[in-house]
Amino acid sequence: WQVIFDKLDACVESGANIVLSKLPIGDLATQYFADRGLFCAGRVHDQDLKRVAKATGATVQTSTSQGFPETFLGTCGLFEERQVGDERFNVFTDCPARLTSTMILRGGTEQFIAESERSVHDALMVVKRCLQSQAVVAGGGAVEMQLAQALLGKALTMPGKGQVVLEAFARALEVVPRQLCDNAGFDSTDILAALRKQHTAAEREKTDDSKTCWYGVDLIEGGICDTYEAGIWEPADNKRHAITAAVEAALVILSIDETVVAPPSQDPGAHQSGMMDSMSGKPMSNLMNNAMDQANQGGARSGNLAPGVSYMKGRGG
Repeated sequence: WQVIFDKLDACVESGANIVLSKLPIGDLATQYFADRGLFCAGRVHDQDLKRVAKATGATVQTSTSQGFPETFLGTCGLFEERQVGDERFNVFTDCPARLTSTMILRGGTEQFIAESERSVHDALMVVKRCLQSQAVVAGGGAVEMQLAQALLGKALTMPGKGQVVLEAFARALEVVPRQLCDNAGFDSTDILAALRKQHTAAEREKTDDSKTCWYGVDLIEGGICDTYEAGIWEPADNKRHAITAAVEAALVILSIDETVVAPPSQDPGAHQSGMMDSMSGKPMSNLMNNAMDQANQGGARSGNLAPGVSYMKGRGG
């Protein structure tokens, strides 16, 4: 018992107010800390323990035999226990080295929670990609419409088949805003017509000091709007990678000169059952069954069956 009390005294004398442990904390230690005004929690997940240590500036200890220097202790502005629904949470706020935060997702069903978690994860990954690339562009199909109008204008200055290629590429880019309209239940024909008009007018009136036309699909009101001013942004890397991948896929398909189609494999038993007699043109299995039936009937009438055979039955019977 003295060894246990020495470890508990080391925690108390360190000046800590909160003690967290990956291992379970027994009733003796819990009561000992409670009598001295310390909060303790056991069975803390290893990842949560590391996150708390990183946020508070503490250092995870593996032994209490050598005491705890003050530099190993972490600090926070407020620690409290909150109850949300039927569960209790230990909340650390105003941490000096806070680099992460905790989001609590609640819902009526597990499917709703899973969908909410996926949505939050997608949003976090978008923010992460924006911070990594340090560049964003307007969403809602504005980039695709701007590129399409630029390609159409360039196509008019090119002779030959190159003009057709650029026009097809431009129409392919318009699939993105069209699909956005279809997913939202809007009339894609009217919205695309309005977008073409807006981007064409902006391209004609374009000067060196004019701003880029960022008009895209407004999924809230069901029309078009300046998505850049509305705060509808996308990482620039996503657009760059999507267009590059689409062009590479098209080049791979266009580089195919010839295709070889292998015939479907036949049933292993189809060859045997489909064997035909060269004389009559009937399947061999049917001829064998008929011959065996005739032999059985003739032998039964004459009483001359093979020794040890009372009756022969073909596959057909």
